[in-house]
Parts: sequence; structure tokens; C-alpha cells
Amino acid sequence: MAHDPPNTTYNLNKERIDTEFLRNKLKLRNLEVKDSFNKKYPHVQKFFEDRGISLNKLREHSARVITAGALTGSLFFASPVMSNKMPNTTEIVKSLTNLSTDDDSGVNTIPLNQRLLVKIREHLPSQIGPLNRSQEKNLEKIFLDIIGINTKATLEGEHLNTTYGYIGAEQHLIRYPGDTISNHELTTDDEGIAPGRGAWGYFARSKEELTKEDIENEKWYAVVQTLYLPDWNSRVAYLRDWYKYRKILIVNTINGNAVVADIADSGPAAFTGKHFGGSPAVMDYLGGSRYKKGPVVVFFVDDPENRVPLGPVEYNNINIPTVALTEI
Repeated sequence: MAHDPPNTTYNLNKERIDTEFLRNKLKLRNLEVKDSFNKKYPHVQKFFEDRGISLNKLREHSARVITAGALTGSLFFASPVMSNKMPNTTEIVKSLTNLSTDDDSGVNTIPLNQRLLVKIREHLPSQIGPLNRSQEKNLEKIFLDIIGINTKATLEGEHLNTTYGYIGAEQHLIRYPGDTISNHELTTDDEGIAPGRGAWGYFARSKEELTKEDIENEKWYAVVQTLYLPDWNSRVAYLRDWYKYRKILIVNTINGNAVVADIADSGPAAFTGKHFGGSPAVMDYLGGSRYKKGPVVVFFVDDPENRVPLGPVEYNNINIPTVALTEI
């Protein structure tokens, strides 16, 4: 059974309760129940619509009951030591009474990144590490439904040693002989340029032969621990080509930011405590200029027709579900 990760802050044993996260979780559950009700009892839905009655109004009394119950339960189960860390009454009431999932037009108003975080945390283990097959299948569906990208934890029989781990900041890679940091697009608090080539060598044989695709491959590159795959040495000829520039979806499990990157280097070393690496551009988008390490989920992008571009996935502004990523 999946448990909330250590960073989840609504657990009573933590320093505080994340009422915004709890409110969004309740709102999503409310929406799911409403949709299920309408599908099972369409005649009841029509009965209310014919009489101009909104189901949202029927929830107002329930919201007040839930608020009172949540407040009473929080006070009842909280130990005296925790009492000074609990949110005040006004904060709980304000967060839990606003349970409406729709605006006046009937459109779901919860931001997609909040919906994503609520959903993925239901399937992440309490400790960061390898996921089981059931957890990965659930996350694949969530990423397709909310982010709009078809991903696979196992693609063409290949699977990383872990798909849930820590990502760390990496340097720029040398793209061609003689390349220098001054030729790269820099970010704030940039990590600089690596002294050697990536695991797959130069991106181009010379500056003159450097293509736009090469530039994008280096800008949005990621690092995975191919060197620790159990069959790497016995299948290195095949796996080296299979992993080269393979697209992956990286999802920050703290803020919901997502980016499509390509695998262009091998690492990080196990002693670093990190499982993946991201270029300066990848890390900047995932968490900002000071983001150097954090928990992420990494799945392969199932994109045989090469339709998914590298870079940030602004799924709050994208039609879903789709692979075309047509902005609205």
C-alpha cells in the first residue's frame, strides 16, 4: 500500500498541516464522486437539472459538517505537545469549507500541477527508492491524463534500477572539440562546463557541424546510472545505442514541474546519494537557479514518431490528453 512521502506536510507528526494540499485532495475526491454519481444515476441528474437545482448547493451543508468533523478530530487526536503546531481554527475552516470543485461555469478550477501532486503522492512510497510495478503503472496513467505525455517505466524491455530517486545538478557538456562555456546559454548559479566529454562523446565533430538538434540535446540533457544496470557489461553494445539521447520525462514530486530531457551522460556515482542528473537548464526549470538536488520520478517517453519536443512541459497550458502538445 502506498504511503505519503516524507515531504508531505499534512501528517500530524510533522511540523504543520498543509491545509492547501488537503483542501485540493478533498476537492478532487469530491469531483470524482460527483462524476460517478452522474454516471450511475443520470435520471437523478436530469431531475435536478430540470428543476434548476445545482449539486454544488447540496454540498454546502456537507462542507460545514466536514469542517466541524475535521476540526473536532484534529483537536481530539492532537497531543498536548502538538497543540502549538496545529493551524488555528480560522485557517482550518477557511481551507476545508471551500470544497467546490467547479466555478460557476462547471469547470474544474484546481491547477493541474496541484491535481498532479495529489494524485502521484497517493502512489509514492514513504521512502525514496524503487517503485513496484503497480505504482509505476498508476503513475504512467496519471502522467498521460494530466501532463499529456505517454510514458513507460519499462520501454522495449528496458528499465532503470530506480524510477523514483534524487536528481542532482550537472555541468554543461562539451559539444565539439574546442567548445567553451562562453558558447553556451547560461543560467543563474550555472554549474560551468565539464572538463571532459559525456558518455557518448561529442555532440558534433566541429562547431561548424553543430546543429540546432545538437544544441537542444546538450541544453536539455539528463544523466542516468547506466553503469549500474545489472546487464550493462554483457549487453553494452546494444544498451549504449539504446540509451543514447533517449527521451525521458522528469517530474519534480515537490512542485509538479515537468521537463522532457534526453540521456547524454552516465552517472551520478552511487556515493553521491543521487540517482539522476540534470543539465543547468533542466535543473533551473525543475526548481529554480538554486535547485541542486531533489526527489523526482523519471520515466521513458514512448515517442516512436519523435513528436514530443525536449524542454519544459507547460501542461497547465496544454490540451490533454495528447502527445501533440498543442498549446491553447
